[in-house]
Amino acid sequence: MLAYYLYRGLYLAPVILELADLFSSANMNLSLSLSAEHVGRYARIIQEWITVRRHYDLFIWLQGEIQHYLPHEIMLAAWGNFNANLISHDIISPLLGVRTEHSDVRSLSPLLQGLFNRWIELGKKPYTLGVGESGFLLEERGLQCALGVALQGMQSILIHGVSDKRGQHDSLYIIFSSRKNIGTSSVNAIGVMLPYLDAALGKIDPLPCARQALLSSESGENYGLSACEIEIMSWTKLGKTTFETAAILGISTFTVKNHLRNIFKKLHAHNRSQPHQG
Repeated sequence: MLAYYLYRGLYLAPVILELADLFSSANMNLSLSLSAEHVGRYARIIQEWITVRRHYDLFIWLQGEIQHYLPHEIMLAAWGNFNANLISHDIISPLLGVRTEHSDVRSLSPLLQGLFNRWIELGKKPYTLGVGESGFLLEERGLQCALGVALQGMQSILIHGVSDKRGQHDSLYIIFSSRKNIGTSSVNAIGVMLPYLDAALGKIDPLPCARQALLSSESGENYGLSACEIEIMSWTKLGKTTFETAAILGISTFTVKNHLRNIFKKLHAHNRSQPHQG
């Protein structure tokens, strides 16, 4: 049976080998090879991941087989420059009203910053928190929305992230669960599933409200730039190429280059790195 699944999807081989070590270290009393049930389940998870193209696809994928390893009611993804507080976010949840467009990243910022800082302190390793623990605290005036209400019913969270060295930004994934404890197997599993989760999110366009979050800055100075120019400069600050920026915004590379030329003129910049300093 194991040979059958390997034959059907050779791309799963590295994942299966890693999972064998993962579950053995978690003392799950499995043999050196994963059972056919586990291989089949992971085969379905990866096959479903390949089909993710839209937010709806991502939602369906996260409510499927992956719940066996990462049980949760809410997943909060945040990405950007955490040090500069230039963060975007996305929320995926089946709970009523718990949606990205109904939340404000500025209200979430203290929670995101706290969880991100602890992730850095722990050497960028996955970790869990229980309700009431340091880092899992919300200000009374913050999160006056459906997400804030839903979080009051959550008992534990699992946090892990990934650093994009080429894009020069970090992504943080926060899984909220109503279970009192998140098991070691889930902590180990997120290390295996994170590349697929990060790639799935990277395949879909950010929601308009997530894009808008990139336009804010602490200084509030826009140097006479248009909204479109500010948005393009924000993606450039995150290390995106002209091609990537065009794909994200749904415009041509020619249009992006024209806007960049206007940005350079307005900022009196002579190379692409200078808008970072403006």
